[in-house]
Amino acid sequence: MQKILIPLLMCCITLLHASCGGSKAKTKPLPMVAEASVIVPIFNADSAYSFVDAQVAFGPRVPNTPAHRACAEWLTDKLRGYGAEVVVQEVELTAYTGTKLQARNIVAQFQPDKKKRLLLCAHWDSRPWADADPDPANHRKPILGANDGASGVGVLIEVARQLAYVPTEVGVDIVLFDAEDYGTHASEEAVTDNSWALGSQYWARMPHKQGYNARFGILLDIVGAPDSKFYREGISEHFAANIIDKVWAHAHKMGYSDTFIDAEGGYVTDDHLYVNQFLGIPCIDIINHDRESESGFGPYWHTMKDNMEWISAATLKKVGQTVLSVIYNEK
Repeated sequence: MQKILIPLLMCCITLLHASCGGSKAKTKPLPMVAEASVIVPIFNADSAYSFVDAQVAFGPRVPNTPAHRACAEWLTDKLRGYGAEVVVQEVELTAYTGTKLQARNIVAQFQPDKKKRLLLCAHWDSRPWADADPDPANHRKPILGANDGASGVGVLIEVARQLAYVPTEVGVDIVLFDAEDYGTHASEEAVTDNSWALGSQYWARMPHKQGYNARFGILLDIVGAPDSKFYREGISEHFAANIIDKVWAHAHKMGYSDTFIDAEGGYVTDDHLYVNQFLGIPCIDIINHDRESESGFGPYWHTMKDNMEWISAATLKKVGQTVLSVIYNEK
């Protein structure tokens, strides 16, 4: 999905696309995180980095391509290898162009018998067009999507690897959404507001289990760049401010306050929107906001530059260790 920052413009749960909005500091303090009574595994940043690299090595993961199919099999095998009960939703989705996309949402369930559950998610496909590239000759070429797609998935695969050895007290579901980034080309006029995040729209309406619910969800997107800054994204703030409080408090306790910024960011239409709207699961988006770039997401975003040069093991560590701290402290 094209991540478009929009200002504070909401009516109930109807969200409109607009331009970049401002930010201001929060006035209320974050809640205190109690001293951990459980052992939280150490997130292996090198392992996560290798998982990002492995996805990128397939090439652009655009639906209906051999690279897409091969990567789907790799992800499925990897998650099953870590002991997850995996459900693959194979579904034909219709892109805004009318193209029929052979998509796969990959759901990895850890301790599926437990009623208390947490949701972790990311999108695993990559943008079919480098429509933000400074060179017009690249505007119809697919991107590698190292940061926009593979980074969040790489973190979650490393989380899955830890779950294989040290179970949490609650069940955990990792959902990898497909067809997130097949939205309207920048040169074209949008024919629908819902051309992005097709996989999460489908899953949120037709989850892998009837009546599926989770205590809360965390979406990871564009979480690998050096010196990333994660602000309190607007849709997350609207639907799940208390979950942002929880996650940011864990990050700050570990010394990551320079990365998890306790200030308001713009709204970003992303997979978490549909999880909130259709399933009613309070879900937040951890996503980089680069105030120095025109797009708000960095100079690599939707360009041919989105490769492994924009992946930092240090940033993956901060995100992954924060996620582990949150899920292992849930009772």
